Amino acid sequence: MVVWLFFAILSCVLLLPDPAFGITRHYTLDIKMHNVTRLCHTKSLVSVNGQFPGPKLIAREGDQLLIKVVNHVPNNISIHWHGIRQLRSGWADGPAYITQCPIQTGQSYVYNYTIVGQRGTLFYHAHISWLRATVYGPIIILPKRGVPYPFPKPHKEVPMIFGEWFNADPEAIIRQATQTGGGPNVSDAYTINGLPGPLYNCSAKDTFRLRVKPGKTYLLRLINAALNDELFFSIANHTVTVVEADAIYVKPFETDTILIAPGQTTNLLLKTKPSYPNASFLMTARPYVTGQGTFDNSTVAGILEYEQPKHAKTNSIKNLQLFTPVLPALNDTKFATKFSNKLRSLNSKRFPANVPLKVDRNFFFTVGLGTTPCNHKNNQTCQGPTNTTMFAASISNISFTMPTKALLQSHYSGQSQGVYSPNFPWNPVVPFNYTGTPPNNTMVSTGTNLMVLRYNTSVELVMQDTSILGAESHPLHLHGFNFFVVGQGFGNFDPSKDPKNFNLVDPIERNTVGVPSGGWAAIRFLADNPGVWFMHCHLEVHTSWGLRMAWLVLDGDKPDQKLLPPPADLPKC
Repeated sequence: MVVWLFFAILSCVLLLPDPAFGITRHYTLDIKMHNVTRLCHTKSLVSVNGQFPGPKLIAREGDQLLIKVVNHVPNNISIHWHGIRQLRSGWADGPAYITQCPIQTGQSYVYNYTIVGQRGTLFYHAHISWLRATVYGPIIILPKRGVPYPFPKPHKEVPMIFGEWFNADPEAIIRQATQTGGGPNVSDAYTINGLPGPLYNCSAKDTFRLRVKPGKTYLLRLINAALNDELFFSIANHTVTVVEADAIYVKPFETDTILIAPGQTTNLLLKTKPSYPNASFLMTARPYVTGQGTFDNSTVAGILEYEQPKHAKTNSIKNLQLFTPVLPALNDTKFATKFSNKLRSLNSKRFPANVPLKVDRNFFFTVGLGTTPCNHKNNQTCQGPTNTTMFAASISNISFTMPTKALLQSHYSGQSQGVYSPNFPWNPVVPFNYTGTPPNNTMVSTGTNLMVLRYNTSVELVMQDTSILGAESHPLHLHGFNFFVVGQGFGNFDPSKDPKNFNLVDPIERNTVGVPSGGWAAIRFLADNPGVWFMHCHLEVHTSWGLRMAWLVLDGDKPDQKLLPPPADLPKC
């Protein structure tokens, strides 16, 4: 009897989910209209579950996520899980017309993916038109149970997500810009967790407040979900320790200011002062600007407040001295460069930096702005760089035309003819002095061109900014992969000299890299994920103008190297 009972209990234990393999988590995201008031301006916006920003999604490394997205709004919708590798689950990646047709009004779709080998801070956002202005929220991936952080355990963890607030409808803004050929109107405020803060009119009550205890360590999970702006961020009279970027642990370093581009995440350890400081401290962010266009020149602020000691006679919070941080100048490229150079992969035994040392394919892409002819009839003028041209953007002078059918489905079904061309150029067709005097002809070509890679190809890609219509920093995001930033520099990339200085030991590994203004960035990645993977500038205005392309990674020979079949509820175009 005892023996039987022992085996019965043992069999029950064996049937329980192994925490090393994760569990299945179910979420439902209802996309619905929701009235929100900011800057004394009330508007109906597209939201997630009636929240702005959307709810926090929590998982552990190894978990399977089944996220049902239900569309209750007039707009088509799709959701991208930014930074999730999506190994063999490209159908769940989310960019509209790339891996799926969008979810139409009244329809739903279950995003089904497993988090493999990732832990840290990522986020989700709409990936169609400019809807990600309001449709976004944090993804917190905890380590597997029993696996500690490679830094001191924090007292508390706090997501802080930067965004942009537009009094007008962002969809109307980009629609108007597309019609006129000009630059879109800029935002009216930046936000932290949806709140603009006390430096804006009518916003003192809409302020994010971080309440802390003295002598404690807090993990701040920073996310830049802004549409069009890289941001400097600082907390008055405090230093922070950077411990993670884009859900990859880094060699810790202290700083009083960070730079974070749209699409990037950064985890910071904030060690509070040992005793009550009898003061409060502003936490501010404002843009880093390199381009020549207009921008939102304002500052978002939250307040760091210390918990007052019990039974102590202290000032009310309103009477406390409020310290303000000093942020770098708007165009401080020197700080931006210095900060990015400090970011190095942790490269420990448990978290190694597996940099591809052998390269199978070398690519050189230009990224930058350009023009297309004004398409107005009846001799109407455009509002682009000239009255006969419209603003455009391109990779290797090809401004990407969005298809009307999803690329991944077209590839998988073998019906790609007329949908895309598999011949994206390895190098610019017409070389020029990329960061020198720009050529007279600034026109871009258009097309839906993909770069095809065999499974497990080791790739080195150099992305070169151009001075056409002005040099500018471009945060480039690659779906489906992390990559190693092995080198960065200014001026034109020199293939004979610059690779000698590449860091192949502990380069930062991430999913979004800022290509320096008037410079270049070199990345390496292993194409070990079959599917179609979007790569684009994460400044939404540049994506809209065509600074985007896609990689097609073919299936490998083994069963576990092939794209899984499409789910039955995959939306139709």
